[in-house]
Amino acid sequence: MGLRDYSLYDFIRHNAADAGSSPAVITTDQIISRQQFQDRVDQLAAGLKENGIKKGDRICILAQNSAQYLELYGACAKTGAVAYPINWRLSASEVREVLILADPKMLAAGVGHLPQLESSDVDQFELRAIIGPGTAEGFVPLADLYRSPSGEHIEVHPEDPFAIISTAAVEGVPRGAVLTHANLIMAGYVLTTQLELGTHDRHLAALPLFHITGLALSLCMIQIGGANVVLEAFDPAKAVQMIEEHDISLMAVFPPILSTLLDARQAADASWESLKHVVGLDAPETIQRLYAETKARFWTGFGQAETSGLVSLVRVDTKPGATGKALPMVRLRCVDESGHDVPIGEVGEIAVQGPNIFAGYWNDPDATNYTFRHGWHHTGDLGKLDHDGYLYYAGRKPEKDLIKSGGENVYPAEVEHILQELPQVAAVCVIGVADEQWGEAVKAVVELEPGASMTQDQISSAVAERIASYKKPRYVDFVETIPRTSDGEIDREAVKAAYGGI
Repeated sequence: MGLRDYSLYDFIRHNAADAGSSPAVITTDQIISRQQFQDRVDQLAAGLKENGIKKGDRICILAQNSAQYLELYGACAKTGAVAYPINWRLSASEVREVLILADPKMLAAGVGHLPQLESSDVDQFELRAIIGPGTAEGFVPLADLYRSPSGEHIEVHPEDPFAIISTAAVEGVPRGAVLTHANLIMAGYVLTTQLELGTHDRHLAALPLFHITGLALSLCMIQIGGANVVLEAFDPAKAVQMIEEHDISLMAVFPPILSTLLDARQAADASWESLKHVVGLDAPETIQRLYAETKARFWTGFGQAETSGLVSLVRVDTKPGATGKALPMVRLRCVDESGHDVPIGEVGEIAVQGPNIFAGYWNDPDATNYTFRHGWHHTGDLGKLDHDGYLYYAGRKPEKDLIKSGGENVYPAEVEHILQELPQVAAVCVIGVADEQWGEAVKAVVELEPGASMTQDQISSAVAERIASYKKPRYVDFVETIPRTSDGEIDREAVKAAYGGI
């Protein structure tokens, strides 16, 4: 280990040495202490090495949250292997494309997600393992890979990649944002400081561990020596019970999680006395309900996978409508196309610098160079700053339009590409519309060929058959002519203005 090196594994080691009997991971059927967690991480790291996994090798993970999932992250931290988690909501063809991009040495999957591998040549991966219960031909149980540590040390440096998190889909293939140990350590340090988290805190790890939010908050708990209470699959009644039984103080949400949990809490007559912080996005009325029924406070902010999570944060009752000020160790601007600051109060592209900025897109130097132009990470998101330094989110740039539905990113161009291949469709524009349950929902505005006919179900099914079902249009408007600009291009802003309701 170098003179100034420190990796995410060092926090696991430190926690075990500091208070080894304190809980590190809690599930529905076990409590794993800090020492036991380190022991299991060490054993899995030894097993990976014995099976040929080396520093820099990618390990793709397609599974629900579990203690083993966290242990696999820990083993990556120790060995220098790179975790490449896959969104388990993707279709089989989408999973195949992610695997092709990742080119992993190892694939770890839950039995329930094996059907999503039917389009992939899994035999090409040297090591294939099943996370959790069950077996499958050609796969070994991950539990069988745990070995006695040899004591051999692997040099893992702060700037080495730790995880690759899928982000914007380009022609159907999500780009992979490469996050280093240093990226996540610094992002975690800032967040724990802002929320004043400590060893007594416990996090409900309910958001998927393939998402930056779920991963970042879980790593925060590892950094500070708190505990992750893992919810394997989202079950409102079980979540309410775990919050109550294990004194959970922190959780993250996206619509409709919080409203669902508040309903379940009311039905169970649970107190939630321990809950202090809820981080995420939700409707004002749902947040007000949280305030009225509990002592917890709601935090919101701006961030993305490329920034290792949040770069701004604010309690919603402090500055309604804002996404917070730039966090410590973050430089944040709103810029024009030339990279110059726009005036206070005017909308520009949000650009960020700091040690939390990702290392680049996996195997995509052109996209990396473009987003890092002028020496800043250009987020593709629009915002404006007020005189007090608060950031207000103003949507995506037109060429990077994004719909945020239930915490998942849906890129209109990806849905439009599928619908434009239908022979009945002359033109289509996909937009996001406000939705009470999901926060935002996908809507397709469709212009049919003369004499053609289609139904909303046919439009939605055409998308769900090709890509993840959460990307299918929940609403469809069939129109005679889609608004266009003077040069004949679809006028997306005019479409939003005319058809932005439901």
